[in-house]
Amino acid sequence: MALVLILWAAGLGAAAQFGKISVLYDDLRALYGGQGEAALGLVVSVVGMVGLIFGTTAGLLVARIGPKRAIVGAMALGTAVSVVQATLPAYPVMIAARVLEGASHLAIVVVGPVLIAQLASEDRRPLAMTLWSSFFGVTYAALALVAPGIIGWGGAPALFLAHAGWMAGIGGVLWAALPRDPPQGRGRLGNLLRQHVEIYASPWLAAPAMGFCFYTFLYVACLTLLPPQSPLASRAWMATGMPLVSIAVSLTLGVWLLRRMSAVRLVRWGYVWALPGFVALWAFWGQGAGMVAAGLWLSAALGIVQGASFASIPELNTRPEDRARAAGAIAQLGNLGTTTGTPLLAAILASGGPMALASVAVLASLAGVAVVGWQAGRRQTRST
Repeated sequence: MALVLILWAAGLGAAAQFGKISVLYDDLRALYGGQGEAALGLVVSVVGMVGLIFGTTAGLLVARIGPKRAIVGAMALGTAVSVVQATLPAYPVMIAARVLEGASHLAIVVVGPVLIAQLASEDRRPLAMTLWSSFFGVTYAALALVAPGIIGWGGAPALFLAHAGWMAGIGGVLWAALPRDPPQGRGRLGNLLRQHVEIYASPWLAAPAMGFCFYTFLYVACLTLLPPQSPLASRAWMATGMPLVSIAVSLTLGVWLLRRMSAVRLVRWGYVWALPGFVALWAFWGQGAGMVAAGLWLSAALGIVQGASFASIPELNTRPEDRARAAGAIAQLGNLGTTTGTPLLAAILASGGPMALASVAVLASLAGVAVVGWQAGRRQTRST
């Protein structure tokens, strides 16, 4: 279990590749604001764009070169680009560094669940996969606590260098502790387009990603849009409570449920449980306690989806190379949901109000139920 925790720590470093820029956004505006708001926003979003474009390709590459080589190389690359960023370089250099950081991030989030599923014993695998799924929320909560002190001491360069130190330290431990990649793990890459088609045509490889996409579409948008829409006295409760409740429920109730039902089934139930939360959100819109309760409910339900989606990777795929391909698809479709959810739901809220937002969220949840069920039916048909 110690190696699982070290891999999770690598995931924290990967999440901080997003989080450190969010924390430093105002500082970076002073440096790069002259480029325009869209260009400034690209400093944040370009890391996710790399995953959106190359997510499945990364899964194929990991299956070819081996997970240890991939994650140790990614940690080294992450260290290097953070050191470059600490110099606060010119805008084109910063963007180039962020593109390389996107490659580092992508490799870590593809390899992490593959190795954790491989290393964890069968009885602890649900807990291990759910723990992995929490790395983004935990990182953002940790940065909210420690980043202000680091920035106050040494400014933006200190935070970049602290991140570089974390990546270097964890990468070194992984290099020493992880078992050597087996020779058979390095297959031929082959035709990329054909292999992409094979992944998304497979109800085993594509199912975790297709269910996860609706989670990222909804969850990130809710974390972004709901706190500012709540009464002033309730905003802090929503902003801090929603991610913490999501993590806590996934690691407790979610793990308990994974021992009693399949991960695929639990993904569907998570979306079903989110439905009353979105209805209550509309009913109590603008009302402090009611809106907070609705936000916490839907965060808990979507936290169940989060953990079960990652747990479904090893449940549906037994070979490490298949798990790598499924994790690559999760990275790709997860970034698709993250990239599209917030701007689309923000536009719907602005044009149609709370009822329109809740209606689209309900439809997205039902779509998640339907897609996961459809893939389960395809697996049953192929198995008979």
